[in-house]
Amino acid sequence: MGRLDNKVCIVTGSTSGIGEACAKDMAREGGTVVVSGRKEKEGARVVDEITKAGGKAIFVRADVTSEDDIRNLVAKTVEAFGRLDVMVANSGIGLVGAPHEVTMADWDIMIATNLTGVFLCDKYAVEQMLKQETGGAIVNTGSIHSFVAKEGVTAYAAAKGGVRMLTRTVGISYPQKGIRANFVAPGYIDTPLLSALPPEAYEALKQLHPVGRLGRAEEVAKAVTFLASDDASFITGTGLLIDGGYTAV
Repeated sequence: MGRLDNKVCIVTGSTSGIGEACAKDMAREGGTVVVSGRKEKEGARVVDEITKAGGKAIFVRADVTSEDDIRNLVAKTVEAFGRLDVMVANSGIGLVGAPHEVTMADWDIMIATNLTGVFLCDKYAVEQMLKQETGGAIVNTGSIHSFVAKEGVTAYAAAKGGVRMLTRTVGISYPQKGIRANFVAPGYIDTPLLSALPPEAYEALKQLHPVGRLGRAEEVAKAVTFLASDDASFITGTGLLIDGGYTAV
């Protein structure tokens, strides 16, 4: 028995990084997974790796900044599997810049991807879950910067702070309908993007976490699977920090 047996799960931004780890962990826990993102080749690879490991998955291309794409993503999921039980709104991008350096183009794409995209995923997931009358779970990807600021993360922190409050609002809006919403707030996670940093910058990021290392995508995925599962049935409207102690100091 897996934690997500018989549950249909969408994971956006799951063609790499944290999203890929979430999709694979949820499939291992018995979930039927809809892998989603903009990169079809990478999406096909993730689906192939899940199915070869004995899981069940399909790929649906979607750009979270497009309302039509998210509406279609949910519709294709229901067409294929009859329902939607879990939405993991994970897609996100990172841009660095001090407040006076952030261009309107940078601001617009950051908010569109990291906040509006999460809203669209939550909106259409809730609409479908209400139709089913069987409840469901939403897990949004926030950040340590949903809680604390850091120089240079102006637009990113604004968007992730918005994810925190959006999730809290969604989480308290539908509990009587059996729909829960929570978010995870990772610290810096060891992805190819970070490992490509100069050694001194990479080491500096590690030292920001009292545990003395960066997080692993699989560690975030385990938390997402927990919040999506019935083991978290009494948890809604809150966030789970996965930060190696970053926000505790």
